[in-house]
Amino acid sequence: MEGCRGKGEGEREHEDIMSIQDPLPPSPFPLPPSLSPLISIVVPVLDDLAAAEQLLARLAPDARVEVIVVDGGHDRGLDRLARSRSGVRLIRSRRGRAIQMNAGAATARGEWLLFLHADSALPENWVDVFERDTSDARGGWFRFALDDPSWQARTIERGVALRVRVLRLPYGDQGLFVRRTVFAALGGYKEMPLMEDVEFVRRLVSGGQLVQLPVALVTSARRWRRDGWIRRSAGNLLLLALYKAGVSPARLARLYTNSY
Repeated sequence: MEGCRGKGEGEREHEDIMSIQDPLPPSPFPLPPSLSPLISIVVPVLDDLAAAEQLLARLAPDARVEVIVVDGGHDRGLDRLARSRSGVRLIRSRRGRAIQMNAGAATARGEWLLFLHADSALPENWVDVFERDTSDARGGWFRFALDDPSWQARTIERGVALRVRVLRLPYGDQGLFVRRTVFAALGGYKEMPLMEDVEFVRRLVSGGQLVQLPVALVTSARRWRRDGWIRRSAGNLLLLALYKAGVSPARLARLYTNSY
């Protein structure tokens, strides 16, 4: 629900930025099934090179996985980063998390799409667990964890687990994954400045056949440490409540920006 937010979508694009009019065309160069990756990881990035570097450094090369970094800005450091890692492709699009994730999905070759925040860390054995537990699923998410030893972090983790169990409402920081065919059938992410993950999950959950993997995707607690544990958590709950009450995502995005 947080991160790459839409700004200046009418700005003239830099000449080397990839512009995708249709967010969900078929891959232009389909590979034979034996050569296609199982999972395409899509990572939207906006002015967060350090987090992207840490994420890619923790990802061990795996023939079953391709990584697509989608830059919503003009960060030349990402060019260097992508060239230094095998199995990583860099594309550019207009800024905005939903826009960037749709752009990445449009170029993906994998059977599955995994949308990952740049400040997340996957567990070492995640591909094996994924392959084992998703055979009958349409989509799903990881268990949520924070990279902080404090009791506040454990409290938030328990709150997230309760929200997911009762409301069936994971956020994007739990690593949402979906079969590429299902993503196309759903029409991808709605291009909105906030709550794009909540809106997408609502549609995904309605179709059933979802799974929560028994391993944790560890998310950086940097925003909670910066803004305060109670303030950040209360703010997220308020935004969700206002969205459910019908407040427009554009207005929520302005409130989010002014609050943090």
